[in-house]
Amino acid sequence: MEILSVLAAALASYVAGSVWYMTLAKPWMKAAEIETDESGRPANASDPLPYITAFLCAVLVAGMMRHVFSLSGIDTMGAGLIAGLGVGLFLAAPWIVTNYSFAGRKRALMLIDGGYATLGCATMGLVLTLF
Repeated sequence: MEILSVLAAALASYVAGSVWYMTLAKPWMKAAEIETDESGRPANASDPLPYITAFLCAVLVAGMMRHVFSLSGIDTMGAGLIAGLGVGLFLAAPWIVTNYSFAGRKRALMLIDGGYATLGCATMGLVLTLF
């Protein structure tokens, strides 16, 4: 059952990310300085590798969060949501901001990607406690 909860949490986070980035596509592409084709879509939009990589990474994060939740006794939806929010807001997002700061990336990119890290982890935390 654990693998199913991990896969469900990864999928839920992936879907949340899809909605997040579709909503913020234009500002994200501008902040990330993504090359676009003549229609305004990212030049690599047809490459499946980033999407596969994103899902596999979501599985890794969800798996580790499940392990930590199990060790910590986090087993209610409210606790899962708050713990996931904390992981995203206080672990993942600061790491992104640190890397982007040294790389000289735009503040908007830090906010968009850090926001997704927070939303994605909160979603994972919630879904992990449904099982």
